[in-house]
Amino acid sequence: MFIATNTNKARSEYLHTMFDFRLQVFYTVAKRLNFTKAANALFITQPAVTKHIQELENHFKIKLFERSGNQIQLTPAGEVLLQHTEQLFALYRNMEYEMSDLINRHQGILRIGASTTVAQYVIPPLLAGFHKKYPNIEIALINGNTEQIEQALINKEIELGIIEGHSKNKQIKYTEFLQDEIVLVTHAKNPIVKTGILKPDDLKQIPILFREPGSGTLEVIIHALHPHRIKLSQLKTEMQLGSTESIKSYLMHSNSFSFLSIHAIQRELQNNIFKVIDVKGLQIKRPFYLIHLHGQPEASTSLFMRFATKSNNIMP
Repeated sequence: MFIATNTNKARSEYLHTMFDFRLQVFYTVAKRLNFTKAANALFITQPAVTKHIQELENHFKIKLFERSGNQIQLTPAGEVLLQHTEQLFALYRNMEYEMSDLINRHQGILRIGASTTVAQYVIPPLLAGFHKKYPNIEIALINGNTEQIEQALINKEIELGIIEGHSKNKQIKYTEFLQDEIVLVTHAKNPIVKTGILKPDDLKQIPILFREPGSGTLEVIIHALHPHRIKLSQLKTEMQLGSTESIKSYLMHSNSFSFLSIHAIQRELQNNIFKVIDVKGLQIKRPFYLIHLHGQPEASTSLFMRFATKSNNIMP
């Protein structure tokens, strides 16, 4: 009886292992929609891939892929299984991550660079949470504009950067982190705009404050205005200032306008100090990126990136 129980247990474990591998095969095929590419990625033969998919289809008694010549696509059942497989694999990754935390004592220094908006308004709660969880890792934070942070990474002055903007450097790997929105803002009692709505061409008639050249915010604004055939040189640039805080202070004492991150003006909006001006047809959204040099990042860098991507609740 004891032997039979152990045999049944071993068989059960084997079946679970095989089922997990078949899900891995399914996931790889579903992401590539190509059996040959999936076989190469998994280091198995194409007939083996086909066999595992057929066994999954037999298990669920439903087709997972539609085949038309050399083309394949997911069936509705395949779409459902892909969704559940992604959730299951995410649970596995989180389990490995949490268990690893229990046995590894993380320590050392992690040098992070953050662009100005990110450093001031986005990541302080994230840094506090990371320090609480990993008190033996010392964080050294520098801030500057996006261009400066990218250069610091290339110069190996930092291991990790968090930036905004559309800039792309071939030496750097960019991983999207959070979404931000840039809005046109002025002080709440500015008499220039009574309706709170402007047309894109109206931007040419109002005084606007901008960040300095090299700023990720400025870069994104230029990119967003391009479809409206508006160049920066056509706008009435009242001044270029080196920080969001200096722009905010200036706005409080003038009838000027500025494009600022919604993260940067939460307190002023709540206290009715600033108001957002809608510009018809202009919506400026941008991602924040985690950046590191190509190649396998160091352990502390990978740890922070995993922690950051799990902590997206820092958005306001």
